Amino acid sequence: MNREQTRRQRILIADDSEMNRSILADMLGDEYDILEAENGAEAVGAIQKYRTEIDLVLLDIVMPEMDGFEVLTVMNRNNWIEDIPVIMISAETAPAHIERAYNLGVTDFITRPFNALVVHRRVVNTTLLYAKQKKLVGMVADQIYEKERQNALMIDILSHIVEFRNGESGQHVLHIRTLTELFLQRLMLTTDAYQLSPMDINMISIASALHDVGKISIPGEILNKPGRFTDEEFAIMKNHTVIGADMMEAVPVRGSEPLIKVARDICRWHHERWDGRGYPDGLKGDAIPISAQIVALADVYDALTSARVYKPPFPHEKAVQMILNGECGAFNPLLMEILEEVAPQLPEHLQDGGEHSTQMEMRSVAQEMHHYEELSASERTLQLLEHERMKYSFFAAMSQEIQFEYTVEPSIVTLNTWGAQRLGLKETVMDPLHNEKVRAVLGEASTEELIRALRNTSPAQPVIRFECKSVHDGEERWCRIIARATWSADEPPQYTGAIGKAVDIHDSQMKLAALERMASHDTLTGLLNHASAKKRIEERIASRPDEQFALAIFDLDHFKNANNTYGHIFGDEVLKFLAGKLQDSIRGADIAARVGGDEFLLFLEYRGELDPIISRIYHTISGCVYEQFPICLSMGIARTDVVGTDYETMFHAADQALYRVKRSGRGRYDFYDESMRDMLSVISPIEGSTDDAGHVSGEEKGEDN
Repeated sequence: MNREQTRRQRILIADDSEMNRSILADMLGDEYDILEAENGAEAVGAIQKYRTEIDLVLLDIVMPEMDGFEVLTVMNRNNWIEDIPVIMISAETAPAHIERAYNLGVTDFITRPFNALVVHRRVVNTTLLYAKQKKLVGMVADQIYEKERQNALMIDILSHIVEFRNGESGQHVLHIRTLTELFLQRLMLTTDAYQLSPMDINMISIASALHDVGKISIPGEILNKPGRFTDEEFAIMKNHTVIGADMMEAVPVRGSEPLIKVARDICRWHHERWDGRGYPDGLKGDAIPISAQIVALADVYDALTSARVYKPPFPHEKAVQMILNGECGAFNPLLMEILEEVAPQLPEHLQDGGEHSTQMEMRSVAQEMHHYEELSASERTLQLLEHERMKYSFFAAMSQEIQFEYTVEPSIVTLNTWGAQRLGLKETVMDPLHNEKVRAVLGEASTEELIRALRNTSPAQPVIRFECKSVHDGEERWCRIIARATWSADEPPQYTGAIGKAVDIHDSQMKLAALERMASHDTLTGLLNHASAKKRIEERIASRPDEQFALAIFDLDHFKNANNTYGHIFGDEVLKFLAGKLQDSIRGADIAARVGGDEFLLFLEYRGELDPIISRIYHTISGCVYEQFPICLSMGIARTDVVGTDYETMFHAADQALYRVKRSGRGRYDFYDESMRDMLSVISPIEGSTDDAGHVSGEEKGEDN
């Protein structure tokens, strides 16, 4: 069942005269659903909001805010004119106006005063013509999509046969395609050194599934051997690269077919390495085609994280670190940067691999459809878009959230009905960045900050979460905005606008407390940050001037080993573990903070002997083991009865004590005394230096971390 059978066609009448709109609505209302716009800005907003549902626009020329020609210009800029026919109805009969209208893409031009029969007949003819075109478009799109799907399916079948013989995961081929596309997309955002179009990326991703096709000729006892290969066996296994390339060259089609050429390059050279120590040809650097470099990286990562007959799977973090450390051969340094950037996304992308692959195929269909300039989107796509829009609008109204869409060119914000009513705005707002009502809702500063946040996104990371005060109904409230910036498919991509939603945060006091906590606490460990700790310590000393206090600074010995051996994610877990141990070992009134890196601060009040207190805390933490990494601390302590109550002096003194511990071998704690007063001042420039606060760096303390 097509779209015309499920709903009446819809016509947008854009005219500043209510009388003219009423006459046209009376003529056509029995057969069509009618939308009305009283100026050009409202017309553009309606098209933007309902563009998959509008079947025809009846457009006047002379209108306020935007005239009819400006509306046509916007429709051309956004390619809406290709999908939505326009009949211009106007009293402006000058030949120049008529010629300009046709040049801007109108289907017909009717002069006013108009004849009802003529208007009706031309509307019917135009809507029927475009309905037939959309049906044709849908048929062509379905055929192209089916061709693409069948081609990809045949490649996957052949590839899975190879993987089945190899005893590997049935997901291996899908993973390689997903990873290959992800790496290529990020590569295009990082450099223009490799001139690859979206079609090239799609073709390489499809061809990547054939990377190991040569293994089909390798004996099964070698393919599935659980132990180490002999030299002879390894020589046979390595030959799968040459066999695969030969198979591609022998395919009975024209040898110049791009897909065959890309598949041949990948088959032959996906085991080459950047330093020339790969096989079969010992290619070095960019002599290796970028397609083979990318597939090689994807293949190594998936091999590490998947179970094989000869090994269990490595965790994601371990696999990434092994590749970055060069344990799996040398790769292009640029690809190593890309791997580090996308590493957090890899597990999620591989879990969504099937959906991701389908999206890739649909993108390929869209790219091929682009060659048919007279065709627009497929009917099936229009139905799906319409259904999703209706579903989202319904849920948005039910959940009472403000839904918006913003475009840079033209500068328009379109709000959902509930959101517009909630804010006291029109559903379509022209030039919102300079609109006083819009800026009054968020405030000048928040509006500018939101704009900067959206423009600072990227196609790979387009989503922002933004919280600020808003004013509506005369009441100041906290709101949370979640938005996704939209980017063009150009190279390089251009920022085109955003879609998103805004919801109230009802408990303002709770939100204020949460924001204050974010500002005052370290995001990794949950401890206070240094600035907040300093403020609280100074307030505590000022409120209790007669008490004794101690300030301790400590850090992890050999912490760099945790990062270098197990990766930075593991290192972060070590720091969180240490912070938890610290909180468990101190009293509620004590102040603990993360100064930065692996350095922490502890401030406490005491009576009597300090050493037993410090010893208990130190030995509670130092000596623990987080997984395979031992926790060992070096600590320096300053007391107010020795150095006074000035915070900077206390901090500097504790740092001096820590410095002496580091110089004498680490793994213990020490108290500041007068013998350390000039210790830092005699450090030579070669041996070390201090930062603006006099804080000694790890190298100056004799650390190797």
